[in-house]
Amino acid sequence: MMDAESRSASDVPPLSTAAISALHHGNKIEAIKIVREERNIGLKEAKDTVEDYVRSQPDLQASFANAQAETKRSALLWLAVLIGLAFFAYQFFVKP
Repeated sequence: MMDAESRSASDVPPLSTAAISALHHGNKIEAIKIVREERNIGLKEAKDTVEDYVRSQPDLQASFANAQAETKRSALLWLAVLIGLAFFAYQFFVKP
C-alpha cells in the first residue's frame, strides 16, 4: 500500500465539484463531509482522500491557503470590533 506522500496526482481519485468548491473557499471540513457522504466512507478515509487530493493539486493548495488566511483575517477583524464595542459599552454603562 502506498503512503500519502508518495502518491502521484494520477493515483488520487478526483473529487466532486462541490468538494472542490468547499476547498476553494477554505472549508476543508465541509469538503470532507461531502466526500464522506458521496462515497459512503468513514471519516478517516474521507479526510485522507481530501488531503491527498489537495496535496496533488498545487493550484488548489494555494487557493486553499489564501482562503484560510482570509478567514483568519476576518475573524480577527470581528474580534477587534467586539472588543471595541465591549470597551465602549463598559465606558458608557459602568463608568459614570
